[in-house]
Amino acid sequence: MEERQLGRTGVRVSSIGLGTLTWARDTDAETAATLLSDFASAGGTLVDTAASYADGQAEELIGSLLDTVVPREDLVLCTKGGLRRTPQGPVVDSSRRALLSSIDGSLRRLGTDHVDLFLVQQPDHRTSNEEVAATLQHIVDTGRARYVGLSNHPGWRTARIGTMLGPFGLGAVEVEYSLVHRDAEAEVLPAAADLGAGVLAWSPLGRGVLTGKYRRTVPADSRAASAHLAGFVAPYLTRPAGAVVEGLVTAAAGLDRSPLEVALAWLLSAPISSAIVGARTPAQLAPVLDLDPGLPDEIRAALDEVSAPVPR
Repeated sequence: MEERQLGRTGVRVSSIGLGTLTWARDTDAETAATLLSDFASAGGTLVDTAASYADGQAEELIGSLLDTVVPREDLVLCTKGGLRRTPQGPVVDSSRRALLSSIDGSLRRLGTDHVDLFLVQQPDHRTSNEEVAATLQHIVDTGRARYVGLSNHPGWRTARIGTMLGPFGLGAVEVEYSLVHRDAEAEVLPAAADLGAGVLAWSPLGRGVLTGKYRRTVPADSRAASAHLAGFVAPYLTRPAGAVVEGLVTAAAGLDRSPLEVALAWLLSAPISSAIVGARTPAQLAPVLDLDPGLPDEIRAALDEVSAPVPR
Protein backbone atom coordinates (compact mmCIF):
# COMPACT_ATOMS: atom_id res chain seq x y z
CA MET A 1 0.00 0.00 0.00
CA GLU A 2 1.22 3.48 -0.84
CA GLU A 3 2.46 5.71 1.98
CA ARG A 4 1.91 9.45 1.90
CA GLN A 5 3.22 12.37 3.89
CA LEU A 6 0.77 13.78 6.43
CA GLY A 7 0.88 17.36 5.27
CA ARG A 8 4.18 19.01 6.20
CA THR A 9 4.67 16.79 9.24
CA GLY A 10 7.37 14.15 9.32
CA VAL A 11 4.78 11.39 9.60
CA ARG A 12 3.89 9.07 6.74
CA VAL A 13 0.53 7.31 6.70
CA SER A 14 -1.00 4.64 4.50
CA SER A 15 -3.10 6.00 1.64
CA ILE A 16 -5.99 3.90 2.99
CA GLY A 17 -6.90 4.29 6.65
CA LEU A 18 -8.90 1.80 8.71
CA GLY A 19 -12.02 3.35 10.21
CA THR A 20 -13.54 1.85 13.36
CA LEU A 21 -16.96 3.52 13.64
CA THR A 22 -18.72 0.14 13.76
CA TRP A 23 -16.26 -1.63 16.07
CA ALA A 24 -17.71 -3.08 19.29
CA ARG A 25 -21.18 -2.51 17.89
CA ASP A 26 -21.65 -4.05 14.42
CA THR A 27 -18.10 -5.45 14.25
CA ASP A 28 -17.20 -7.92 17.01
CA ALA A 29 -13.77 -8.56 18.50
CA GLU A 30 -12.93 -11.57 16.33
CA THR A 31 -13.84 -9.75 13.12
CA ALA A 32 -11.98 -6.62 14.23
CA ALA A 33 -8.85 -8.67 14.86
CA THR A 34 -9.03 -10.08 11.33
CA LEU A 35 -9.62 -6.63 9.84
CA LEU A 36 -6.62 -5.17 11.65
CA SER A 37 -4.38 -8.10 10.77
CA ASP A 38 -5.35 -8.00 7.08
CA PHE A 39 -4.95 -4.21 6.99
CA ALA A 40 -1.48 -4.27 8.55
CA SER A 41 -0.36 -7.18 6.37
CA ALA A 42 -1.25 -5.13 3.28
CA GLY A 43 0.91 -2.24 4.52
CA GLY A 44 -1.82 -0.23 6.23
CA THR A 45 -0.75 1.94 9.15
CA LEU A 46 -3.40 4.58 9.89
CA VAL A 47 -6.13 3.45 12.29
CA ASP A 48 -8.86 6.02 12.94
CA THR A 49 -11.18 5.98 15.93
CA ALA A 50 -12.89 8.30 18.42
CA ALA A 51 -13.91 8.39 22.05
CA SER A 52 -17.53 8.60 20.90
CA TYR A 53 -17.47 5.39 18.82
CA ALA A 54 -19.60 2.86 20.69
CA ASP A 55 -19.19 5.09 23.76
CA GLY A 56 -15.49 4.30 24.02
CA GLN A 57 -15.79 0.58 23.41
CA ALA A 58 -14.19 0.87 19.96
CA GLU A 59 -11.06 2.27 21.60
CA GLU A 60 -11.11 -0.51 24.18
CA LEU A 61 -11.32 -3.08 21.39
CA ILE A 62 -8.38 -1.51 19.56
CA GLY A 63 -6.41 -1.46 22.80
CA SER A 64 -7.01 -5.19 23.28
CA LEU A 65 -5.51 -5.86 19.83
CA LEU A 66 -2.38 -3.73 20.15
CA ASP A 67 0.79 -5.82 20.56
CA THR A 68 -1.27 -9.00 20.22
CA VAL A 69 -2.48 -8.73 16.62
CA VAL A 70 -0.26 -5.84 15.47
CA PRO A 71 2.64 -4.13 17.26
CA ARG A 72 1.70 -0.69 18.55
CA GLU A 73 4.75 0.91 16.90
CA ASP A 74 3.62 -0.29 13.47
CA LEU A 75 0.45 1.82 13.60
CA VAL A 76 -0.37 5.50 13.35
CA LEU A 77 -3.19 5.85 15.88
CA CYS A 78 -5.67 8.68 15.43
CA THR A 79 -8.48 9.37 17.87
CA LYS A 80 -10.92 12.19 18.35
CA GLY A 81 -12.48 13.98 21.31
CA GLY A 82 -14.89 16.80 22.03
CA LEU A 83 -18.13 14.90 21.46
CA ARG A 84 -19.65 13.19 24.46
CA ARG A 85 -22.90 11.36 24.91
CA THR A 86 -25.44 12.21 27.61
CA PRO A 87 -28.91 10.85 28.43
CA GLN A 88 -30.25 13.80 26.44
CA GLY A 89 -28.11 12.99 23.41
CA PRO A 90 -24.63 13.90 22.10
CA VAL A 91 -23.09 17.15 23.33
CA VAL A 92 -20.28 19.00 21.57
CA ASP A 93 -17.74 20.21 24.13
CA SER A 94 -14.27 21.39 23.11
CA SER A 95 -13.44 23.14 26.35
CA ARG A 96 -10.02 22.56 27.91
CA ARG A 97 -11.63 20.50 30.63
CA ALA A 98 -13.49 18.28 28.17
CA LEU A 99 -10.64 17.75 25.70
CA LEU A 100 -8.09 16.86 28.38
CA SER A 101 -10.55 14.50 30.04
CA SER A 102 -11.34 12.97 26.65
CA ILE A 103 -7.78 12.25 25.61
CA ASP A 104 -6.87 10.88 29.03
CA GLY A 105 -9.82 8.51 28.79
CA SER A 106 -8.82 7.53 25.25
CA LEU A 107 -5.26 6.74 26.30
CA ARG A 108 -6.55 4.61 29.16
CA ARG A 109 -8.90 2.66 26.89
CA LEU A 110 -6.29 2.24 24.16
CA GLY A 111 -3.70 1.12 26.69
CA THR A 112 -1.01 3.45 25.37
CA ASP A 113 0.78 6.51 26.69
CA HIS A 114 0.22 8.54 23.53
CA VAL A 115 -1.64 8.69 20.25
CA ASP A 116 0.00 9.83 17.06
CA LEU A 117 -2.82 12.17 16.14
CA PHE A 118 -5.57 13.73 18.26
CA LEU A 119 -8.42 15.61 16.57
CA VAL A 120 -11.21 17.81 17.86
CA GLN A 121 -14.22 15.98 16.45
CA GLN A 122 -16.71 18.82 15.96
CA PRO A 123 -16.64 22.65 16.13
CA ASP A 124 -17.86 23.97 19.47
CA HIS A 125 -19.41 27.41 19.11
CA ARG A 126 -19.43 27.93 22.88
CA THR A 127 -15.67 27.53 23.30
CA SER A 128 -13.27 30.13 21.91
CA ASN A 129 -10.81 29.25 19.18
CA GLU A 130 -8.06 30.49 21.51
CA GLU A 131 -8.99 27.95 24.18
CA VAL A 132 -9.15 25.10 21.66
CA ALA A 133 -5.75 26.01 20.19
CA ALA A 134 -4.10 26.40 23.60
CA THR A 135 -5.49 23.04 24.74
CA LEU A 136 -4.27 21.27 21.62
CA GLN A 137 -0.82 22.76 22.10
CA HIS A 138 -0.83 21.58 25.73
CA ILE A 139 -1.75 18.07 24.61
CA VAL A 140 1.32 18.03 22.35
CA ASP A 141 3.57 19.65 24.97
CA THR A 142 2.61 17.03 27.57
CA GLY A 143 3.25 14.13 25.20
CA ARG A 144 -0.32 12.87 25.06
CA ALA A 145 -0.35 13.23 21.25
CA ARG A 146 2.46 13.66 18.76
CA TYR A 147 0.31 15.81 16.46
CA VAL A 148 -3.10 17.44 16.69
CA GLY A 149 -5.77 18.58 14.29
CA LEU A 150 -9.44 19.20 13.59
CA SER A 151 -12.31 17.13 12.26
CA ASN A 152 -15.44 18.46 10.51
CA HIS A 153 -14.49 22.10 11.06
CA PRO A 154 -15.30 24.77 8.46
CA GLY A 155 -12.47 26.38 6.54
CA TRP A 156 -12.47 29.68 8.44
CA ARG A 157 -12.25 27.99 11.84
CA THR A 158 -9.59 25.59 10.57
CA ALA A 159 -7.50 28.53 9.40
CA ARG A 160 -8.04 30.48 12.62
CA ILE A 161 -7.09 27.66 15.00
CA GLY A 162 -4.29 26.49 12.74
CA THR A 163 -2.58 29.87 12.80
CA MET A 164 -2.73 29.97 16.61
CA LEU A 165 -0.91 26.70 17.15
CA GLY A 166 2.76 26.51 18.07
CA PRO A 167 5.72 24.96 16.25
CA PHE A 168 4.03 21.66 15.42
CA GLY A 169 1.07 23.47 13.92
CA LEU A 170 -1.98 21.69 12.58
CA GLY A 171 -1.03 18.12 11.72
CA ALA A 172 -4.22 17.11 9.94
CA VAL A 173 -7.83 17.89 9.17
CA GLU A 174 -10.41 15.14 8.80
CA VAL A 175 -13.41 15.85 6.64
CA GLU A 176 -16.08 14.01 4.69
CA TYR A 177 -14.99 13.86 1.05
CA SER A 178 -16.18 11.71 -1.83
CA LEU A 179 -17.75 11.92 -5.27
CA VAL A 180 -21.12 12.64 -3.64
CA HIS A 181 -19.76 15.11 -1.09
CA ARG A 182 -17.19 17.56 -2.44
CA ASP A 183 -17.92 20.54 -0.18
CA ALA A 184 -14.42 20.35 1.30
CA GLU A 185 -12.94 21.56 -1.98
CA ALA A 186 -14.39 25.05 -1.48
CA GLU A 187 -12.57 26.09 1.68
CA VAL A 188 -11.27 23.26 3.87
CA LEU A 189 -8.82 21.79 1.35
CA PRO A 190 -7.32 25.18 0.46
CA ALA A 191 -7.01 26.05 4.16
CA ALA A 192 -5.30 22.71 4.88
CA ALA A 193 -2.89 23.22 1.98
CA ASP A 194 -1.97 26.71 3.17
CA LEU A 195 -1.43 25.50 6.74
CA GLY A 196 0.51 22.41 5.67
CA ALA A 197 -2.01 20.05 7.26
CA GLY A 198 -2.65 16.59 5.89
CA VAL A 199 -6.20 15.78 4.78
CA LEU A 200 -7.92 12.60 5.97
CA ALA A 201 -11.09 11.85 4.02
CA TRP A 202 -13.82 10.02 5.90
CA SER A 203 -16.67 8.20 4.13
CA PRO A 204 -14.73 8.11 0.84
CA LEU A 205 -17.39 5.75 -0.54
CA GLY A 206 -20.24 8.15 0.18
CA ARG A 207 -21.44 6.25 3.24
CA GLY A 208 -21.59 3.14 1.08
CA VAL A 209 -23.64 4.41 -1.88
CA LEU A 210 -20.60 4.59 -4.19
CA THR A 211 -20.26 0.82 -4.07
CA GLY A 212 -23.43 0.73 -6.17
CA LYS A 213 -25.23 -1.60 -3.79
CA TYR A 214 -28.14 0.81 -3.22
CA ARG A 215 -28.96 1.36 -6.91
CA ARG A 216 -32.05 -0.88 -6.94
CA THR A 217 -32.88 -1.65 -3.33
CA VAL A 218 -31.61 -1.50 0.24
CA PRO A 219 -29.80 -4.77 1.13
CA ALA A 220 -31.00 -6.27 4.39
CA ASP A 221 -27.47 -6.45 5.82
CA SER A 222 -26.49 -2.90 4.86
CA ARG A 223 -26.09 0.21 6.98
CA ALA A 224 -29.16 1.75 5.37
CA ALA A 225 -31.20 -1.15 6.77
CA SER A 226 -29.72 -0.73 10.25
CA ALA A 227 -31.83 0.98 12.89
CA HIS A 228 -28.95 3.10 14.18
CA LEU A 229 -27.22 3.85 10.84
CA ALA A 230 -30.11 4.29 8.41
CA GLY A 231 -30.14 8.03 9.02
CA PHE A 232 -26.41 8.16 8.31
CA VAL A 233 -26.88 6.77 4.79
CA ALA A 234 -30.20 8.46 3.95
CA PRO A 235 -28.76 11.83 2.74
CA TYR A 236 -27.23 10.05 -0.27
CA LEU A 237 -30.21 7.92 -1.23
CA THR A 238 -31.39 10.83 -3.36
CA ARG A 239 -31.81 11.57 -7.05
CA PRO A 240 -28.74 13.87 -7.32
CA ALA A 241 -26.51 11.31 -5.59
CA GLY A 242 -28.07 8.58 -7.74
CA ALA A 243 -27.00 10.43 -10.89
CA VAL A 244 -23.41 10.47 -9.61
CA VAL A 245 -23.59 6.77 -8.83
CA GLU A 246 -24.87 5.97 -12.33
CA GLY A 247 -22.02 7.96 -13.88
CA LEU A 248 -19.57 6.11 -11.66
CA VAL A 249 -21.03 2.72 -12.58
CA THR A 250 -20.75 3.57 -16.28
CA ALA A 251 -17.12 4.65 -15.88
CA ALA A 252 -16.29 1.52 -13.88
CA ALA A 253 -17.86 -0.75 -16.50
CA GLY A 254 -15.80 0.92 -19.20
CA LEU A 255 -12.64 0.21 -17.21
CA ASP A 256 -13.71 -3.31 -16.25
CA ARG A 257 -13.37 -2.33 -12.60
CA SER A 258 -15.78 -2.06 -9.68
CA PRO A 259 -17.46 1.24 -8.72
CA LEU A 260 -15.70 0.98 -5.35
CA GLU A 261 -12.27 0.85 -6.99
CA VAL A 262 -12.97 3.78 -9.30
CA ALA A 263 -14.48 5.94 -6.54
CA LEU A 264 -11.43 5.42 -4.33
CA ALA A 265 -9.01 5.93 -7.22
CA TRP A 266 -10.72 9.26 -8.02
CA LEU A 267 -10.37 10.38 -4.43
CA LEU A 268 -6.76 9.26 -4.09
CA SER A 269 -5.83 11.45 -7.04
CA ALA A 270 -6.98 14.46 -4.99
CA PRO A 271 -4.64 16.27 -2.55
CA ILE A 272 -5.32 14.03 0.45
CA SER A 273 -3.07 11.99 2.72
CA SER A 274 -5.44 9.09 3.38
CA ALA A 275 -8.95 7.82 2.63
CA ILE A 276 -10.49 6.26 5.74
CA VAL A 277 -12.55 3.20 4.89
CA GLY A 278 -14.88 1.80 7.54
CA ALA A 279 -15.25 -1.77 6.34
CA ARG A 280 -17.36 -3.91 8.65
CA THR A 281 -16.13 -7.28 7.39
CA PRO A 282 -12.94 -8.74 5.89
CA ALA A 283 -14.86 -9.33 2.64
CA GLN A 284 -15.59 -5.61 2.39
CA LEU A 285 -11.99 -4.69 3.17
CA ALA A 286 -10.32 -7.10 0.73
CA PRO A 287 -10.93 -5.15 -2.53
CA VAL A 288 -9.80 -1.94 -0.85
CA LEU A 289 -6.48 -3.48 0.12
CA ASP A 290 -5.95 -4.71 -3.44
CA LEU A 291 -6.77 -1.33 -4.98
CA ASP A 292 -5.11 -0.02 -8.14
CA PRO A 293 -5.08 3.77 -7.59
CA GLY A 294 -4.48 4.55 -11.26
CA LEU A 295 -7.22 6.36 -13.19
CA PRO A 296 -7.16 7.68 -16.79
CA ASP A 297 -7.31 11.46 -17.02
CA GLU A 298 -10.39 11.40 -19.21
CA ILE A 299 -12.28 9.23 -16.71
CA ARG A 300 -11.34 11.52 -13.85
CA ALA A 301 -12.50 14.53 -15.88
CA ALA A 302 -15.82 12.83 -16.62
CA LEU A 303 -16.32 12.01 -12.93
CA ASP A 304 -15.39 15.56 -11.99
CA GLU A 305 -18.11 16.81 -14.30
CA VAL A 306 -20.88 14.44 -13.23
CA SER A 307 -20.19 15.06 -9.52
CA ALA A 308 -19.51 18.80 -9.66
CA PRO A 309 -21.04 20.57 -6.63
CA VAL A 310 -23.94 22.90 -7.30
CA PRO A 311 -22.76 26.51 -6.73
CA ARG A 312 -24.32 28.15 -3.70
